[in-house]
Amino acid sequence: MKKIGITLLVLLGLFFIVTLFVPAYIEAERNPVKLAKPYLVSVEAQQIYARLDFISDLHCDALLWGRDISKRSDRGHVDFPRMREANVGLEMFTIVSKSPSGQNMKSNSADTFDNITPLTIAKGESPFNWFSLINRTLSQSEELADFVSNENGKAIFVKSRADLEKLIQDRKTDKTVIGAMLGIEGAHALEGELANLDRVYEAGVRMIGPTHFFDNELGGSAHGENLAGLTDFGKEVIRKMNELGIFIDLAHCSPAIIDDVLSLSTAPVMVSHTGVKAVLDSQRNLSDDQIKRIAEKGGIIGIAFFDMAVGEPELPNIIASIRHVRDLVGIQYVALGSDYDGSVAVPFDITGLPLIVEGLIEDGFTEQEIRFVMGENVKQFMLKNLR
Repeated sequence: MKKIGITLLVLLGLFFIVTLFVPAYIEAERNPVKLAKPYLVSVEAQQIYARLDFISDLHCDALLWGRDISKRSDRGHVDFPRMREANVGLEMFTIVSKSPSGQNMKSNSADTFDNITPLTIAKGESPFNWFSLINRTLSQSEELADFVSNENGKAIFVKSRADLEKLIQDRKTDKTVIGAMLGIEGAHALEGELANLDRVYEAGVRMIGPTHFFDNELGGSAHGENLAGLTDFGKEVIRKMNELGIFIDLAHCSPAIIDDVLSLSTAPVMVSHTGVKAVLDSQRNLSDDQIKRIAEKGGIIGIAFFDMAVGEPELPNIIASIRHVRDLVGIQYVALGSDYDGSVAVPFDITGLPLIVEGLIEDGFTEQEIRFVMGENVKQFMLKNLR
């Protein structure tokens, strides 16, 4: 019995070490920042940035890594203190529940080893989460709710138009009040059960991408094997999302799913983080025809910050992608969709957003256009379409 007790203590000690150091090491390796601080911009750019009353980003995966985002960190890209430093009013935190081994932009199988399972175990999560995608999803939802509730009114979990209106009103007198929304990256998290859509809605989810890096029960991924459109189950999910008021995120969807959703959905759609083929001809990026159809439906397109979406060097290509959407369909349809903390290298963390303003100024954007891109478009989209 003594030997068993010692063995258990050793195992517990090893597990503690793993949970303490491994997730942090993995996050630091997977989410590097290319440019060192401080992020310096011109006086004009800083003055315009300071006048922006609502800055927003449509995609961040910070919940995945087990980090306390209510505290400032020296790794990753986003946390609440850095949001406040950057005067960001609203961030869309997205849940990643599964990622295929060897993940790539061209072709991934749903049957390969799942990268998120060992990370879930290493974070010390409940065994109920180890092999359940819906449990992982609900757990990350609860974490965001806890982070927000511990902010003593200085953060708002935005689930409705009323919540957003409160955020806007509160920030008129206190810029330290921030908002958080919740999305899901890949509806495989529903585990093929329509009833799970109600569960995630109750947990606060207001945006879901039908697919992520592999095909699932709803249909084909842009990076999957079959490039199929919506299945019958996928169509059920889209109709139910419309009914509940959950935004459909077309990032990572096959072209066939994009076509199907644009035909089927009765509500405007989002593309939370993407590039455009006119700047980088990648299968994860939007064609001009897709951009036009999304705009015609009243949607919004978030431009990502990483090289596989916009190319290198990132900053001028981010600006070029924003310009392309503006010139094609209008300034009101484009926004920021960083993909911060999404296992990508980015040029700067969230405190570097003034560099976007600098780039837009240099490209000839007016201050009003800059205001739209940096967050006004997201605010207006949400005010119009949140319930």
